[in-house]
Amino acid sequence: MSKGQRIRARRRHAPPPVGKKQPPDRRLWIGGALLVAAAVAGVAIAATRSGGTKAAKPVDEAALPALQTGPAPWGTAIATLADRLQVLGLPALSQEGSVLHIHQHLDLFVDGKRTPVPGGIGINDNSFISPIHTHDASGVIHVESPSKEQFTLGQFFAIWGVRFTPHALGGYRSRASRPIRFYLDGKRYTADPTRLALASHQEIAVVIGKPPARIPASYAFPAGE
Repeated sequence: MSKGQRIRARRRHAPPPVGKKQPPDRRLWIGGALLVAAAVAGVAIAATRSGGTKAAKPVDEAALPALQTGPAPWGTAIATLADRLQVLGLPALSQEGSVLHIHQHLDLFVDGKRTPVPGGIGINDNSFISPIHTHDASGVIHVESPSKEQFTLGQFFAIWGVRFTPHALGGYRSRASRPIRFYLDGKRYTADPTRLALASHQEIAVVIGKPPARIPASYAFPAGE
């Protein structure tokens, strides 16, 4: 090796002079940029799927107090509503929320006969109101929340105080001879019904045993709802 070659070799392996920064490794810079881009894309995808709202927590049905486990019709179980809201992580509001205001309609059939959905679900008169509630026996569910988040059918039945699992409702269990079926806008809903996200102007039908002559596919909501 010549003298010039030895000098160049020493320069390549020598540490940088004190006070001078080593030039950044181009490969590290490119890798970091790709990681940042991937993270941003992941956040964008998550926001798109959730619609920019907070996802609902699964309902811990076993932790809910005083659930009604007998046959329909069911009462509103207001005496233990506050305890159930605490388990659900939902607020007991002093008035209806206005940030999210949507409505759904629920039809409940037992062996072909319509069973009432009572008014006053989720409402403790002159005390507090749940973000999900009913005002009358029309079957219209009101979602009136002070925050924009996702709510589910499972939360509604929990507020109502009725046992609800993917295979049971109140005192009924789904069996081959007497199934429990769910319909959304007239079409069979075969996913987990407790996780069904409530959206504006849905027609939800729960059919226990013999179905009615016609499964409702829509509901004529009053003007403004």
